[in-house]
Order: sequence, then structure tokens, then C-alpha cells
Amino acid sequence: MKNIFGEAKTTNAQEHEESHWISMSDLMAGLMMVFLFISIAYMRHAQIERDKIKEVAVTYQNTQVALYDDLFHEFKNDLPRWDAEIDKDTLEFRFKSPEVLFDVGKITLKPQFEQILQDFFPRYLGVINNFQDSISEIRIEGHTSSAWNRFVTEEEAYFNNMELSQGRTRTVLEYVYALPEVAPQRAWVKSKFAAVGLSSSQLVYTLGGLEDAERSRRVSFKVITNAETQIRKIIAN
Repeated sequence: MKNIFGEAKTTNAQEHEESHWISMSDLMAGLMMVFLFISIAYMRHAQIERDKIKEVAVTYQNTQVALYDDLFHEFKNDLPRWDAEIDKDTLEFRFKSPEVLFDVGKITLKPQFEQILQDFFPRYLGVINNFQDSISEIRIEGHTSSAWNRFVTEEEAYFNNMELSQGRTRTVLEYVYALPEVAPQRAWVKSKFAAVGLSSSQLVYTLGGLEDAERSRRVSFKVITNAETQIRKIIAN
């Protein structure tokens, strides 16, 4: 048969082409392995980052619960007589009786509110001192109703109330900062406390959906934890 048909021979060009395709297949297989390892490494990195963020979130939740529990335990007997409340979700300590806080349109503390702050603030510092590493800021927030007088526009009333609420929180911060019991911690108070006037931006409403002007006029101490900062650091890395 070989004599009849002759022996099939592989030319040099065919041998080169076959070796070329073998090399390409080896290269593609190698690249696929590289991509596989990169994908596995990336997924592992993403899982580690998710675990870190979850850990921060759990720590934040535990800190929030512990701080609320400590504040409530310290002040539970005072809340009714001060007409105050502690919001478990936002860690706001709210003073809700405007007739106790300030005269209408004024930024000067009323004597009864001064007495409350003398009792409240040193004890408040005593509680939050145990959580200093988890605290980013404490805001003294002032809120007003939307009312001003009938001779101004809605926008003018908003900014007039902004100035009023800012002045009130500044007065509160100045007063508690000057308390003798606070003297050893004034540097920390200065670095963490902020006076924030929110005007009528966060009104309180009745069950019927109407503005509750009296309850809208309030002052609160709000703890801001550093959980968000920690998460941003993880994402940045």
C-alpha cells in the first residue's frame, strides 16, 4: 500500500503550525489559571472586607445599646420630672418642655433649665466618658416651630428661627462648659461638642398630621458614633 499510495509526509510548515497551536493552547490554559487565581484572591479580599464591615456594624450596634442602657439607668428617675426622653435609635437626650427652656424668641436660659443642666450635664459626661473611643461628636441640637410672625415670609421665618436655634444651643454649650464640675474635661468637651441650630427642619407632628408647635421647640444632646468613619477607613484601604 505504501508503494502504491506513497507514505504520507509531514512538511516543515505543518510541523511548525502544529507546534504553534500547542504553544497557544498552553498559553491560554496558563492565562485561564492566572485569571482563576486572581478571581479567587479578589473574592477572598472582598469577603475579608465584608467581614470587617460586619464586625464594625456589630460593634456599633453593641455600643449603641450599651450607651442607651447606661443613659437610661442613670436618668430614668429624672426623665418624667424634666419632661425628657432618650431615643434608643438615635441616642438623643431630648428636653421637650419649651416653657422650661427659653422664653419665646429669646436665647437666654431660664433659671429652671439652668438647674436641670447643673444636675444633668456632669452626670451625662460621666456616662459618655466610658465610650470616648466610640464617639465622633456630641451635638447639642436646637429645634423651633415654623412660626415667627405674620409680617415675614416662610423663608424669612425659617432663617430667623435658624439664628434663634443656633443662639440657644450656643448658650447651652457655653453654660455647661463653664460648670465647675466640667473643668477637668473642658479640653475633651471643646473637641467633641458642637452647637447646632436646626430651625424648623425637623418638626414634630400630631397624630392628625398637623405641626405640634410646642413639641417642635426642643433641645437635645445627640451622640454621633464613629462607626461610619471606621467603615470608610476599611473601604479606603
